[in-house]
Amino acid sequence: MDLQQRINAFTKLGAFLNQFQNDDIIKNDKVETNDLFFDGFKHQIKLAKEHNGWFTKNNINFTLKNWSNSLTESNINDWINKYNFNTLNPQTVAIIMAGNIPLVGFHDFLCVLISGHNVLVKQSSNDKHLLPYLAKYLELVEPEFKGKIKFTEEKLENFDAVIATGSDNTARYFEFYFKNKPSIIRKNRNSVAVLSGKETTEQLENLADDIFRYYGLGCRNVSKLFVPKDYDFQALFKAVYKWHPIINESKYANNYDYNKAVYLMSEFDMLENGFLMIKEDESYASPIATLFYEYYNDSETLKEKIISETDKIQCVVADAFLEHEIPFGETQNPRLSDYADNVDTVEFLLEI
Repeated sequence: MDLQQRINAFTKLGAFLNQFQNDDIIKNDKVETNDLFFDGFKHQIKLAKEHNGWFTKNNINFTLKNWSNSLTESNINDWINKYNFNTLNPQTVAIIMAGNIPLVGFHDFLCVLISGHNVLVKQSSNDKHLLPYLAKYLELVEPEFKGKIKFTEEKLENFDAVIATGSDNTARYFEFYFKNKPSIIRKNRNSVAVLSGKETTEQLENLADDIFRYYGLGCRNVSKLFVPKDYDFQALFKAVYKWHPIINESKYANNYDYNKAVYLMSEFDMLENGFLMIKEDESYASPIATLFYEYYNDSETLKEKIISETDKIQCVVADAFLEHEIPFGETQNPRLSDYADNVDTVEFLLEI
């Protein structure tokens, strides 16, 4: 199977996913093999929602919309045109996936297959319904994918390299267990936003999306703010209010109530508006329904701090602050070339 065949298969998958990006799922009869897969994928979405209460219809639709927009022939070509796949020796690459947001491991899956390797997937129990079905779709529109995609719930065996995502604790286990294999091992990371106090209402409303999308469970979600001394949080509270219906969702509300009770009993100072708590804290990882903040005195010192702690940070949201910053509202809309932990996955795959 050549590179163009792989590109064509993922482009067809993008067209298939395009049907499922809105609340009103609309069947497109022009999509290849749709009669075989359309109703089945609707069922898999239903199963994913039932199995994991964090995987709401809105969050699944948002994920599918992003992937359908990314998986076009032009986007894929723009992404891979800098790589040379001609000298690749196909290997079997194991992927250990997280399960915090829907299809969170799909980018690794895509990287392995588009590069010409075989993939062995070990999914999280929290996200096990969507990807195997999409893999079957790929195998039907491109039969040469058959035998190149395997899923397992058992101990990983017979693989040549590994990409593993987990917590800081599991990463230590991965590093020991896979010490003799080429590997990418990912640990906990969180995203931050740097505010100056001069942000527009639109920027702050967009920041709300970075905070609340997927309930804040993703590593690209903003979990901490850096703000200047005497920052007035009123504008932020007003801007994030569009997300207030989130408190009506039981899993989020339960976390809000629990964390609020902990803070009150511990007599921590905090601000809250009925669905979000804002607490001063030096940590990067904030609990659900909580946003940490830290004051800064000057931007240059803050830049040095952020650069020195890049191993803890996934995204930096700001306006004209850092070279590789992300605009407000864009953390959950990554491009194909936006690699987790800034490690080029395709480059790694070409070197194993």
